[in-house]
Amino acid sequence: MGMIFDETYRPFFERTQREGLYDRRFGDVSVPLTSVATRTGTRADAYRKSAGSAIHPFVSHSGNDAVDKMLDAGVDFACVATPDNRHFEAAKKVLDAGAHLLIEKPSVLKLQELDELVALARRKNLLAKVVYHKLLDPDHKKLRTLVVDGVLKHINTGYCSLLEPKSISGGQFAEWIVGRNPGTYVACHYIKLIDFTFGGRLKSVNATGQRGLVGPHDGPTWDSTQMRMVYEYEDGRDAAFDIHTSWVTPDNFPGYVEQEVQFRFDNGVWNGHSRKRGVECTVEGETPLKRKITMNNHYNGTFLEPWGERSQRGYGVEVLERFARELAYVKFGGSAAESQQRLTEVQALSYNDLAADRQSVAAVQALEAILDAHAKGEPDCVVRINDPKGGLVMYRPGVSEPTVLYSGRV
Repeated sequence: MGMIFDETYRPFFERTQREGLYDRRFGDVSVPLTSVATRTGTRADAYRKSAGSAIHPFVSHSGNDAVDKMLDAGVDFACVATPDNRHFEAAKKVLDAGAHLLIEKPSVLKLQELDELVALARRKNLLAKVVYHKLLDPDHKKLRTLVVDGVLKHINTGYCSLLEPKSISGGQFAEWIVGRNPGTYVACHYIKLIDFTFGGRLKSVNATGQRGLVGPHDGPTWDSTQMRMVYEYEDGRDAAFDIHTSWVTPDNFPGYVEQEVQFRFDNGVWNGHSRKRGVECTVEGETPLKRKITMNNHYNGTFLEPWGERSQRGYGVEVLERFARELAYVKFGGSAAESQQRLTEVQALSYNDLAADRQSVAAVQALEAILDAHAKGEPDCVVRINDPKGGLVMYRPGVSEPTVLYSGRV
């Protein structure tokens, strides 16, 4: 119940508590927040007190068995918003309990874990989805529209950058950041954007990075990473994508998060910048530390509507509502006899279904393996996808025999 809960899940559940969820296909559906599972319960207790009647009365479970207690109490679906290296265990428990599943990005860190969750969800006829909220960014939706409509023709290269302030790694994430890297944490957004928008077959991944600020210069904790993915398309042409991520940007940087993309096509160029598309605001004594000079009002913003209502909305909240609507459609969108048909229809949505996350998870697993080898004194490794020796195979400089990270086909 940290930052992501406060920015997206909280406003979603507060809105559905107030308004419900309505669609002609499934009618009026309630989506109450019935229970939460956290390590200490401190934030849950504080939120319950501050929210009052704005949220459904929920039960707070805490401790090492919090997830088990929450699931024993019974839920229709559960959202996993733990640190990324703890997604798999909680997600498996949710599906084992017969509940539908929504996981924050990246879904899991290994294809072996993805295989297990997808098989479990299929066996139990459950939805298993992942949140990549940047796919719902209006700019990214417009980019994909132009690609699908053939206006932008054949991707050539791409560059993505996402920089976060030191307060992220040194404060909000300080408890779980050891041994982690900002590439897995945020580059996965762009990995998925590239995979979903342009299609193609992932061929290889290589990466490097910097250490020394949030951890020892020779340790396993990374300040910033730079990764390259190479994709091959149906006509045999390749495209290379570079993704640079950091969580050690100075806290007094004018933009809370700096995001930039450039994609070059045969017939055009797409440039996107999170700050330049927005506004700048200076308030004496508040900016740029307490309040940022630039803000992304598209992702998530609090507003006083012209009719006097206070709201919080944006694509970070919209993606959660989409999941709830998809699940409501499966459960209530027609006769019980046709529920399997509706489930199959929703599982075919490749923007968020776990089964469609294979190449994204492959890239994350490759990045993790490359950085792990680098930290152990073997830099400059490359991972090849669907190599003759396996689905995910890491080659190390000066070592003749590669390491098979995943034997099945990606």
